[in-house]
Amino acid sequence: MKKNIYKWHRTSSLIIAIPVLLWAISGFMHPIMTNVRPQLSTQFMPPTVIDSSKLKIPLQDALSINHIDSFQSFRIVHIDTNWFYQIKMLQQDELLYISTQTGKTLKKGDWIYAQYLARYFLEGGKSKNTPGTHAINSKQEEPRHPDCCDAAAAFVLKPTQGAKITTIHSLKNFDNEYKSINKLLPVYKVSFERKDGIRIYVETGQDRFAFAIDNKRALFSTLFAWFHTWEWLQFLGKGRVFFELFFTGLAFITSLMGIYIFFITKTKKSSNNGLVKARKNHRIVSMVAVLFTLMFSLSGFYHATTKLKEEQYNIRLQQNYATKDIRFNPSEILQSVKQPVTNIQLATINHIAYWQVFIKKNTFKEAGKPSKDLMKEMGVTPPIVQYVNTKDYSILTDGERIYAHSLANTFSHHTSSNILSDSVISKFAGEYGFINKRLPVWRINYNTNKQERYYIETTSATLATIINDDDLKEAYSFNFLHKHHFMDFAGKGWRDFSTMFWAAAQVAMVIIGLILYFKAKARKM
Repeated sequence: MKKNIYKWHRTSSLIIAIPVLLWAISGFMHPIMTNVRPQLSTQFMPPTVIDSSKLKIPLQDALSINHIDSFQSFRIVHIDTNWFYQIKMLQQDELLYISTQTGKTLKKGDWIYAQYLARYFLEGGKSKNTPGTHAINSKQEEPRHPDCCDAAAAFVLKPTQGAKITTIHSLKNFDNEYKSINKLLPVYKVSFERKDGIRIYVETGQDRFAFAIDNKRALFSTLFAWFHTWEWLQFLGKGRVFFELFFTGLAFITSLMGIYIFFITKTKKSSNNGLVKARKNHRIVSMVAVLFTLMFSLSGFYHATTKLKEEQYNIRLQQNYATKDIRFNPSEILQSVKQPVTNIQLATINHIAYWQVFIKKNTFKEAGKPSKDLMKEMGVTPPIVQYVNTKDYSILTDGERIYAHSLANTFSHHTSSNILSDSVISKFAGEYGFINKRLPVWRINYNTNKQERYYIETTSATLATIINDDDLKEAYSFNFLHKHHFMDFAGKGWRDFSTMFWAAAQVAMVIIGLILYFKAKARKM
């Protein structure tokens, strides 16, 4: 029996040697990769108070002028000092931009607005020709250009300062650079002419920063994809998962056999025998590293199993509105909420249409300093939102909670009687981590399907993700055993150090094991 275990351990160790080396080396690189990121001015577009005097053309008239009889959603956005209705049409990803002052359509508006956002995220207010440099109020001067659409286009396309934009691409699907882990679609990829080759991805429908990558980060990302997630097996589809399951499972079993061998054998004492020295080194290093080998392989195996099921996220509710039914009156809305407004959208709750009104406040930090980096700060302050009935302009009490419940019930096909509890999630933590990208969201807990939780982003009527108790087990397994979140108490720096140290230990263990194998083989020859 002992001889068989020796033989099996040696054979399986040779089989997993290269996969484990690839995983360990790329695991060592991962903390470095997360810290080697392009430097941006900000990842947030600050809200601006809407000046109702700029809304000269009512929404319904702007739509009718452009022969739009129905639409899915709208928002109000600005490019420099020029304001537009941003319209989401049915079955179309590209958004339409109609001037609030003339009713004229901004040609290639979404393409232009994507550049506007990307430049702001990259350069902020450093350039005279970037957004945020003009206050929006009732005393503001009229646009310098006689045509607001031409002025907006010129402002974006003919900057006087800052890096030149080289290409702009619309992405409706994930690709080798913008991977599925980024969650958000559709987005625009905006490339700048700089030495670092920076590319910024933006979601125009929510003024949202999605991702940034430069040449250095791209190199790390490519190496990680090849070494750790084995994207070179992508042609196999989900068949790639079975390779991952096989090698992680075999690594776990091989480690258990190694532990067994350690306890049933003793190392011979010999100061001159190179093979004995190699065996002793392998025993010592392996017993130090094996706990983390078990942790990495077990959590990796468990995580790989989740790739076999379809993820449910980024699902947006299709809410359609007829132009003839819209009576947009900003003055009435402002009179109802009695506070400065930063944006207005439409939302349907229990078959009743409401104006979803965003109220001016410090939307990022109560201390007054705007957020810059979501990955570092891991949270936002939820906006103040009120829901105003489109017919009589009455305010719906506790509208945000009611809307979140309505959306969750629609996505889940449950009723409010199934809801156990709800809460607003404004930080990435626990089961709702940074991988989910969207904040703030509502967490709606149901008493069905193993206590499933629906995470809802009310600002976009989107299902961010669904998590139940089974998913939670896998998430905690991966976070604690694979990503070393058990070190969170000491901070990210120590967590990264722990990951890198024990990944390096895996490399040492494999290399010393290979040295032992080749020395033993050479001795037999």
